[in-house]
Amino acid sequence: MLTEAKVRELVGGLFEPFLHKTLAELNAIEEIKVKEEKNHVSVKVDIAKTGTAEQLQLQTQIVNLLKEAGAETVGMRFGQLPDEVVEKYRDSASENQDKGLLSPNSKTTFVAIASGKGGVGKSTVSVNLAVSLARLGKKVGLVDADIYGFSVPDMMGITDRPVVRGEKIIPVDRFGVKVISMGFFVEDNAPIIWRGPMLGKMLNSFFKEVEWGELDYLLLDLPPGTGDIALDVHTMLPSCKEIIVTTPHATAAFVAARAGAMALKTEHEVVGIIENMSYFESKVTGEKEYVFGKGGGDKLAEELRTEVLGRLPLAQPYWDEEEFAPSVYQEDHMLGQIYLEIAEKVVDKLK
Repeated sequence: MLTEAKVRELVGGLFEPFLHKTLAELNAIEEIKVKEEKNHVSVKVDIAKTGTAEQLQLQTQIVNLLKEAGAETVGMRFGQLPDEVVEKYRDSASENQDKGLLSPNSKTTFVAIASGKGGVGKSTVSVNLAVSLARLGKKVGLVDADIYGFSVPDMMGITDRPVVRGEKIIPVDRFGVKVISMGFFVEDNAPIIWRGPMLGKMLNSFFKEVEWGELDYLLLDLPPGTGDIALDVHTMLPSCKEIIVTTPHATAAFVAARAGAMALKTEHEVVGIIENMSYFESKVTGEKEYVFGKGGGDKLAEELRTEVLGRLPLAQPYWDEEEFAPSVYQEDHMLGQIYLEIAEKVVDKLK
């Protein structure tokens, strides 16, 4: 059974997200209540800024930590640290803050995967391109930046969650790809109801507060369209490359052109187009059926003055009970081979 002292010890070791000192050092744990009969723990913690994405991250850390320690339910409240405490530690926190991947000295190449509309397989492409780059021996990270419609953890069969080491979040490693997603910080697939500015802060945290280590490529699975999150990415990453995903359908390509135009306006280089769901090939006859028409990828590439990197047919991955990942194509799968060829083209273009 958890005691107040044990709760204080566990929570006190976590870092306040803005001042980068432990909650114990800041004397930030204002209240702890343990109801033994219900195995319920309630905690009130003071931080430098409330109502932020960082607050949600800290809340998730505390709840997970206390549940792992044996609590059945956890109640959380947040208050504001006194101004004198914030002022005391703010300057040193700013001086020591590591920009990490956003540092001018970073050697990581950012590659955003974008689409004009949902349902064209953008996240599937992001996941498989990341895995294929890892298969080529590259050091790869993947940010599930589709914060409202996060799906990467499920697609990759990820059941683990990131852990916190010191002041950094350690991403989950799967198939040689380091992964971070909003899905890791939301319980029971809860809906995200934040407004754009707070989402932008969460995205910024993914770059600055995650221990990525050395990466050759960081892929970003952007939300479809040209909304707040996509705009934040374009603002945060001035040297980002971009790949646009479309289907062969003329309307899908027309809508995808808007995402490409946004990339060009913000001086992002469009590396190429990936045409998904290009055709269906019958296993019985070998005949190809162009169920979504033809020409969308070529038309989009012409409009954006780039090339089609590859065309992906409709097909399911093999499902392996031991390494279950419903959207990752195996290396010997027909689509796995196509993704590998696309990854080689991307590496060659980004040299």
